Amino acid sequence: MKIAVAHTWDGAAVSTAERVELDVSLTPAGLKLSVDAPFHGDPAPSAPPGTLDGLWAHEVVELFIAGEDAEDYTEIELGPHGHVLVLRLCGVRRRLATVLGHQPEVARVGERWVGRLVLPRHVLPARPARFNAFAIHGVGAQRRYLAHSPLPGPAPDFHQPERFPRLEGP
Repeated sequence: MKIAVAHTWDGAAVSTAERVELDVSLTPAGLKLSVDAPFHGDPAPSAPPGTLDGLWAHEVVELFIAGEDAEDYTEIELGPHGHVLVLRLCGVRRRLATVLGHQPEVARVGERWVGRLVLPRHVLPARPARFNAFAIHGVGAQRRYLAHSPLPGPAPDFHQPERFPRLEGP
């Protein structure tokens, strides 16, 4: 499945240069995620590459996958400096677990960055049914929140799994 992050969180179209593309493959064994995103040059996290709690405060691309019960969802974050965060949640922002041990492959390609991550099936909801993807970049007043499928509200809030689009297919 190809996913384009081509809107602001509240629905305005973004320029072609700001668009993010995700390629997601869901198999019985697990999930393969590829990201192709513009590199905005935001300050890198001070921690070495690997799992980083709070990665959402930096330049990042996020994929959320929710089960039939939207309370059961996984948040996958990948940053251009080799950081990753995988969270299992049950209820909005109620963290069940931080999934450790997954190192992404990340590389700069001109003014863009590409990342790849493979996760085992048990990290995802039992029956994935909904998804959404997001990208965040910029610092201070220049912070931008982008979405595949825009969400309502007075401010960016990506934790609305009941509003995510349904997965296509059998």
